[in-house]
Order: sequence, then structure tokens, then C-alpha cells
Amino acid sequence: MGPDAPLPTDEKLDGEHQEHVLGDESSIKGGPNAIDPLNALGIENWGDVEKKVVKRLDMTILPMLWILYLSNYLDRTNIAQAMLDDFDVHLNLGPQGYNTAVSLLTVGYMIGQLPSNMLLTRVRPGIYLSGCALVWSVCSACTAAAHNETTLYVIRFFLGITEAPLFPGAVFILSAWYTRKELALRITILYSGLVLGQACSGLIAAGVFHGLSGVNGLHGWQWLFILEAASGAAVAILAFFVIPDFPHSKTGAAMWYMTEEMRSVATARMQADRVSEGEAHHGVFYGVGLACKDYKLYLFSFTNFCMTASYGFNFFFPEIVSGLGIGSGPNTTEEMQRVYSLLLTAPPYIFAALVSFAFAYNSDRIKNRSFHIIPALCLSLTGFVITVATLNYPARYFSSFLFTPGSFSANPLVYTWAVSTLSTTPEKRAASGAIVNMVGHCGNIASPYFFSRDQAPRFLPAFIIMMSFAATTIGCAVFTRWRLIVENKGLKRKADETGGRYVPFTL
Repeated sequence: MGPDAPLPTDEKLDGEHQEHVLGDESSIKGGPNAIDPLNALGIENWGDVEKKVVKRLDMTILPMLWILYLSNYLDRTNIAQAMLDDFDVHLNLGPQGYNTAVSLLTVGYMIGQLPSNMLLTRVRPGIYLSGCALVWSVCSACTAAAHNETTLYVIRFFLGITEAPLFPGAVFILSAWYTRKELALRITILYSGLVLGQACSGLIAAGVFHGLSGVNGLHGWQWLFILEAASGAAVAILAFFVIPDFPHSKTGAAMWYMTEEMRSVATARMQADRVSEGEAHHGVFYGVGLACKDYKLYLFSFTNFCMTASYGFNFFFPEIVSGLGIGSGPNTTEEMQRVYSLLLTAPPYIFAALVSFAFAYNSDRIKNRSFHIIPALCLSLTGFVITVATLNYPARYFSSFLFTPGSFSANPLVYTWAVSTLSTTPEKRAASGAIVNMVGHCGNIASPYFFSRDQAPRFLPAFIIMMSFAATTIGCAVFTRWRLIVENKGLKRKADETGGRYVPFTL
């Protein structure tokens, strides 16, 4: 448990009560009217069965969703690497053409998320998500045929729509199978597909540009889109046989790698983990309405927006690193300088993945989100300050080892915090996850315009803006923690009065 926060009133609490208010799920208790869904199963060794369930999930659904998300992000961000292969010149992009293409993908991404997540509560996830992966792979491959701004804009917009279902859908499925104390690490592992995708994309692009440029009359960037889309399609076909439906479902891949007893325990443990047992199995629009009535939805949405806007450097990182001129010299060719720049984009992201695992593991271990989000963003702020304060290129490259892991450690924790807090019913959880992610991606619409090429390679205004958003996110995390402490006190009083189960919000 993290350090005790000051309570918002002068009420004195005994040690046990204070532990409850601070959001430790291990303190879940019940009064005489409480019913434990796990004990109600009548399975004596349900604890051992539960361990088997988690292990089986970690061996199947988690790695499959991770590979899908890695493929998703490769197809989404390979446009950043393409810029180093004269992508903008070949397509005659205007001064803001690249920025607009990046933003249009995000617009499509936002439009597709909420309808997709609500549909996911009514369809088989294994078929739906793998089908979406196959469609976005085809759409991404079409980028190789783009010949001007207009065709690029259309392709990017529809690529955003087809990619939209994966991340919120994957988180929804994970939250249907993993409890809150297990979720942050698993979502961070999923999110590391994004981080490592960014690292791998530079390495892949370096190899493709060096070895395939001009082959069969195609530019290197065209081969990049084709090859990464082909690998994504292969992964989509595999996912059909691995991604399960819901714990209570009688269909899906889980039917062949989990016993009926395991599925019963999987269902009961999720029922036991909910903060409150709201009405379930209502229509999807009821879930949207339930989410919109909860003020915490707006608080988490704004927090996620600020969080997303604070890492706008993501789509410009290859250009930022290229502008540092590391490895340049009188005998360095333009092609080799491009390869050096692409290779140098990988280490900060690899380091970011390792740091984010450490933050997520400890967040689950002590069952706390806010005391991990805040230090991670302080790390980002330090990196942004160094970038703004100096023109020294080695120092600026070093700063990327601060703001990259800081941003990518905090982001999945913010989203995990939101999904696990707004999870009264499956429909509310699906709607809330999609809305929070959708609003967050408004930051991705705005952030490309932070960067103007006449400010390269320093991009001073962009880093100042991102620094401001990171600081605002810290303030949001502090305020959210305080509000949840207040709500936990109310939940504890209600449980004491009614004798029901007390399950606090995670702080």
C-alpha cells in the first residue's frame, strides 16, 4: 500500500477502516447479508482453480492480443518512418499534409470506438476482433497505392475506423477475464505492443529501405506498408483460433483450453471483484446512459485527453532523432544517416517498455494507480525540461530516455484506472472504456499541429505545450485520488449499515 493520503474530513478512522478507504481490494469484506460468488460455487479448491485460470489466460489471450496490438501500431505509425524515405515528396504533400494525415486517422479512430465497443457486448469477440484485424491490414496495404494527398487522407481515415475496435475491445475483453488487482500489469503488457511497435518500426524500416528500395519499381516506403500489412493479416487469421469469448459464454476458443470448472471460477471471480452489482444485461444504450450519468467518466476522460496530448512527440520521433544529427560526418551518406536515425529511435522505446512493466507490476502489487501515474509523469516533465532548456544534442537524446518511458508508463495506468473504476455493468464498462479512450484521442488530433517543420529540429513550442499537458495530468490524478477516497468512505458506511459486501475503488 502506498503512503496514506489525508482524508477529506476530520473523521477519525481506526486502522482497518482507513485501510478500506484507501482502496485496498485485499480488504474486501462482507456482512451477514453478503454473498461470496466464489464460495457459492461449492468448489473446495477454487483458489487452485483460479490460479490455473490466470495462468491459462496469460498463455493464450494475453500474448495473442499483444501481437495484434503490435501489428495494429506498426500499421498505424509506419507513416512516420515513411517520411524519412521521401514519402511527402512522392505524394506531393503540402506543408501540413503529413499532420493532417495523422489527425485524420485519429478522427476515424474516434468515430469507430464507441459503436464498436457497444457492439462487442453483443457479438463473439474472437470472431469480431480478428475480423477487424484482417480488414485493417488490407486497408493499410492500400497506402502503398496512394498517389496524392486526397487518396492518402481517405485511406488514413478508413484505416482509423478499422483499427478503432482493437485497443478498447482488447481492454474490455481483458477486464472481463482479469480482476482489478491483475489488470494494470496485463493492460501495460498489451500497451507495450505500442511501445515495442514503435521501437521495431524503426528497425524494420531501416532494413526495408536499405534492401528493397527500387525493387520491382516500388519505393522503400511502399514495400514497408505492403510487408507489414501482410504480416498483420497472418496474425489476424491466427487470432481467430485463440481469442476467447466471455467467461460465461458457451462458445469461443476458451472452450478448448479451459474446463467447465475453470470457466465457472472465471465467471464467479469477476462477479466478486465488481465494486457494486448494478443491473446487468440491459441494452447497449442503457450502458451509455449509465456511463454518462457518472461524473467520474468526465474526470477520467479529461485526464486521458491531457495524458494523450502530452506524448504528441510519438508521430514525430524519427524526425526529432534525425534532427539531432548523431552519427553524421563528412563521410556519412544521406542513406546511412537515415539508417542511423531509424536505429536510434529504438533504444528509448525499448527502455520505455521495461520501465512501464516495472510501474505496472508494482501498481498491481500494492493496488494503487495514482502513486505510479504521478511519478511517471514527473519523469516525463524532467525530460521535457531538458529538451527545452538545452541545444546540446547528446543531452536532448538522453532526455528521450526520460519523457518516453514516463509517458508510456503513465498512459496504460490512467486507462486501467478508468476502466476498473467505471465497471458496474458490462455495458457501462464497454461504454466507459470506449468514451475515455475516444476523448483521449482528441489529444492525438491536436498534437500533430504542435509540430511545425519551420521549428525543426528543436520543436520548442511543441515540447512546452506537451510539458503543460503533462503537468495538468498530474493535477487530475491528485484530484481523482481525493474524490475516490471520499467515495470509498461512503461505500464503507453503506456496507456497515446494510451488512453487504464492501469493495472499494482502487486509488
